[in-house]
Amino acid sequence: MTQSKLFRRYLLPGLLFQSVVIAGGYGTGRELVEFFLTQGPMGGLLALFASMVVFSAVSMATYELARIWGAFDYRHFFKELLGGGWWLFEACYIMLMLIVLAVVASASGEIMSDTFGLNYWVGVIAVMAAVGGLVLGGNETIERFFSAWSFVLYGLYLIFFIWCFRELGGAISANIRAEPVGDGWAWAGVRYAGYNLAVIPPVLAALRLHETRKETLIAGALTGPIAMIPGLLFFLPMIGLYPEIVDAAVPSTVLLERLGSRGFQIAFQLVLFGTLIETGAGLIHAFNERIAGLQADREGEMPSWVRPAVAVGLLGLGTFVSSFGLIGLIARGYGTMTIGFILIYVIPVLTLGVWKILQTPATAGSTRSQA
Repeated sequence: MTQSKLFRRYLLPGLLFQSVVIAGGYGTGRELVEFFLTQGPMGGLLALFASMVVFSAVSMATYELARIWGAFDYRHFFKELLGGGWWLFEACYIMLMLIVLAVVASASGEIMSDTFGLNYWVGVIAVMAAVGGLVLGGNETIERFFSAWSFVLYGLYLIFFIWCFRELGGAISANIRAEPVGDGWAWAGVRYAGYNLAVIPPVLAALRLHETRKETLIAGALTGPIAMIPGLLFFLPMIGLYPEIVDAAVPSTVLLERLGSRGFQIAFQLVLFGTLIETGAGLIHAFNERIAGLQADREGEMPSWVRPAVAVGLLGLGTFVSSFGLIGLIARGYGTMTIGFILIYVIPVLTLGVWKILQTPATAGSTRSQA
């Protein structure tokens, strides 16, 4: 197997998942506060580990089911998993997509305002235009951009962590032990994983190359660590400024200002801006793939004008929702959707889905998966 195939089969699904998760999951740091740091420093670390385990478990089951069924868009996948109730996932997905697009827009506006002193709406318009352009590029363009930007992100977050540890290492060590571990960390980790796993649809299209159960299970197991290691590199420095950082709208800005390097602050925010573009593009692309899959079932091709029309419509709605503010969107919007995705995706795929995998020979697979 060539290095390219090894990368696409084992690492690409996790990198795509991480690319879509990051902006709505921990790009600004606000999400890490709401789900993890509110559990205290050590409780937050345990919750983060719990999320990673759930990510891997659900991804392993999802990837293998997608291979068996040849289901590479969420409409086909959830029709197989939930039968006639598949539309429940779509309803929740569309609502979450609008919330995440709003977070993307709001965070972009905050970044442009705080870092460059530009008008809030300059950031909103810029990220929405970039998302629309990437969506029009299609599958290949999105996969290449996501993969390349993930490596840039990993490098920057590693530098960020080392620098912050040099500045805040003593405070991080002291604050980790400052509070006893509560009893809510496990549920916090599951809740965080629950809503973030809803962005799995953009990954499904990348599973067409998978031919064996071994490939899907390894790729799924790697997805959790690939997705959460950057979050860990971000969370640890935040502990150094606990509890003051809990009230920050964009904790990343607070940490960058503490480092005192204007050049690094600009570089970090530009990379973060790119991750916001990734998340928005991935969510919209998955919705377009769902429409394309429906058209294919009807033995027709989706008209070329549909993709840009869908992108513009969703971006417009997301921009409108962004007016409610970043903290409120994350605290209320994500919390509301979490239970729904746990009930209609996480629990079914880990119970009914795993049962179906165990009942299916490892060599079985839909002919669609070989296309």
